[in-house]
Amino acid sequence: MHRFFVENIDGDSITLTDSEQVHHICDVIRLKTGEAIIIFDRNGKEYKAVIAVVGKKQVTLNLTPLKIRRGNKTRLTIACAIPKGGRIDDIIDHLTQLGVEQIIPMLTERVVVKLDNAKTETRLKRWQKIAQNAAQQCQRRNVPVISPVTDIKEVISNSQDFDLKLIPNLTGQRRLIKNILSKGTYKNIIVLIGPEGDFSPHEVELALHNNFVPVSLGDTVLRVATAAIAVAGYIKFALDK
Repeated sequence: MHRFFVENIDGDSITLTDSEQVHHICDVIRLKTGEAIIIFDRNGKEYKAVIAVVGKKQVTLNLTPLKIRRGNKTRLTIACAIPKGGRIDDIIDHLTQLGVEQIIPMLTERVVVKLDNAKTETRLKRWQKIAQNAAQQCQRRNVPVISPVTDIKEVISNSQDFDLKLIPNLTGQRRLIKNILSKGTYKNIIVLIGPEGDFSPHEVELALHNNFVPVSLGDTVLRVATAAIAVAGYIKFALDK
């Protein structure tokens, strides 16, 4: 059944006015009065939505609550350095599909992408839309939080609530993720993904000082997108039984 996202659901009916959603329902999948879709919101609520009225610019739906599905056991946050080009778009798409709960586009010393305030706001809206579309397509019951672009120092200083904090990097003594995950039960994990050229020594030192665990991703040097997707996939499949 087709799924559509709305910010918040309140009541037993809703009218969709988003032009893209209305176009998709009316002109792409050509649904008629009496047919049903699934509506879900940012809070994880899901409803069977039966089409009551189809207009040129809006669609009215009657809602029936669906049983809330059990969520993932592990909440995973990926703070990812912004790579060159448009690869952050693909990273957000794939991390959404993998069930990551929060994605933080991150600035580090070696990030070469420069964003002014206007570009940052525009890109954040674009990234949130990408996450929304990916969540609809993969049938997630919620949309991940896409945080504003954040400096690594702020990410590290705000990491107190995580019970496991990982920083994959290329130098020094590092542990294997599988060995760390096998030693305990974790509910709230954050992973820092570095830029091309890795984290600076100062950034690694700051992370270690704040109880991040240095880990290795193997013998090869992975690109930013590959590293983010590989880490998220391994953790989610290893811990979500």
